[in-house]
Amino acid sequence: MAHTRKNLFLQQPLILAIENSGMCGSVALTSGSHCIAEQSLLSKMTHSKRLLTSVQRLMEEAEVSWEEIDALAISLGPGSFTGLRIGLSSIKGLAMATGIPLIGISSLDALACQFTHVSMPICPILDARKHEVYTALYHPDKNGLIKRTSDYLVISPQNLIKQIDGPTLFIGDGVDVYGDLLREELGQRAFFAPAQLHFARAASIAFLALPFWQKKEFVDPADVAPLYVRPSDAELNFQKKNG
Repeated sequence: MAHTRKNLFLQQPLILAIENSGMCGSVALTSGSHCIAEQSLLSKMTHSKRLLTSVQRLMEEAEVSWEEIDALAISLGPGSFTGLRIGLSSIKGLAMATGIPLIGISSLDALACQFTHVSMPICPILDARKHEVYTALYHPDKNGLIKRTSDYLVISPQNLIKQIDGPTLFIGDGVDVYGDLLREELGQRAFFAPAQLHFARAASIAFLALPFWQKKEFVDPADVAPLYVRPSDAELNFQKKNG
C-alpha cells in the first residue's frame, strides 16, 4: 500500500504492533528499521479498552493515520490465554475494519531477538503455571541473526535443565519463578538477562514482522489463532467431559 506520509522522515513499511502475551503489554510503531513510538504498561489488568486506547494515543502522538499504516503485527504467544485472546480479537477487528495486512509473530521469538549481541544459546522461559514453562532454544548465527533451534515447548523446569549442556542465557518472566532452581542446578552454565529485558516488546514484534512484509507473507485475520503450545483449561475441561 502506497500512501503520502505527513511525516516525510518515515520510511516504508510503517508497522503497528501489539504485544499482549504477558503482564507487560505494549504497542509500538516502527518505520523501516527504526522504532518511532512505543508504550508499555506492567499491569495485572488486561482488557481491550485499554489496549485500543493505547493504540489510538500512540498514533495521535506520532501523527500517523490509519491510511499510512502498511501492516499490523501481533504477538501470537505463547503466554497468558486472556491476554492473547484480547490482543488477537483487537488486532483482528482492526485488520478487518481497515484492510491492513496482518502478520503474526511468536512472543518467544520476540524475546530472543533482543539479544543479537550474545554468542551463547538463548533460552526464553515464560511461566506457564502448573509447574511448567513455555520455552524454545535459540542461537545467534554468523550474521548476528537469532535462529530457533528447537520446537516451541511447554515443559517442566527440571526437564528443561536436562537439555542444557553449556553456557546459556535465560530470559523471561519464568526467571522470576525458577531462577533459583536454574542457578542451583546449572551453576556457571546459567546466565541471566537484566530484569528489564524479561518482557517481549511490541517493537520486537514489529521488527520480526519486517521480512514477512517484504515477502508479502500475511495471515488471514479470520484464521489467525494464538500459539498456545498446550490446550487452555477450558479446552482440557471440554475434552474431559467429551472424552
